[in-house]
Amino acid sequence: MGIETHQVGLHTADGLRLEGDLCAPHGASTGVVICHPHPSYGGDRYNSVVDAMFRALAAADVAVLRFDFRGVNDSEGQHGGGGPERLDAAAALDTLGSVIDSPLWLAGYSFGAAVALDVVHPDLAGWLAVAPPLAMMPGERAAATDPRPKHVLVAGHDQFSPPEPTAAAMEGWVHTDTTVIARADHFFAADLTTVAEWAVRSIGATDPR
Repeated sequence: MGIETHQVGLHTADGLRLEGDLCAPHGASTGVVICHPHPSYGGDRYNSVVDAMFRALAAADVAVLRFDFRGVNDSEGQHGGGGPERLDAAAALDTLGSVIDSPLWLAGYSFGAAVALDVVHPDLAGWLAVAPPLAMMPGERAAATDPRPKHVLVAGHDQFSPPEPTAAAMEGWVHTDTTVIARADHFFAADLTTVAEWAVRSIGATDPR
């Protein structure tokens, strides 16, 4: 069965308009915003990992919004290296929160996961971080000491942030659980269904498949 989506415009606190796709099933009790990987390496909202999560969550009757960071495709502005992109994620949460009155999760893949983990928003229920490149992007994350749950998915053969340095970077984080897909690399090419099922399961939704 297909999912019904429509394009939406997001407006950031610094005056940019971003493009996104929204699927809001009737009666959705949970919402998820998904952040895409690094635009310098071809990342956008149609990335295969982002798309797999988007479709699986929508099929599970979750309201889901994916968007292009500033400077990507038709989104205004210029890539900012991660800092300004926090405003983009916050704008996406505000947009989704205006559509549904439900708990919101902030998800991201790779660079998008790193950005997501630096966004603390009053409406957040928690975070989903797929292959966050914490070994390549060191520094304390805003979510680290936040009491809300953080679900982290790590690839056993991640080329950019292997399990050991990723675990070291998360040492001391509160309310954090980690799942490792042992056979996967950073791109999850053969494991998109596993990633999607993990996302659905992590927020407590029911996968109709």
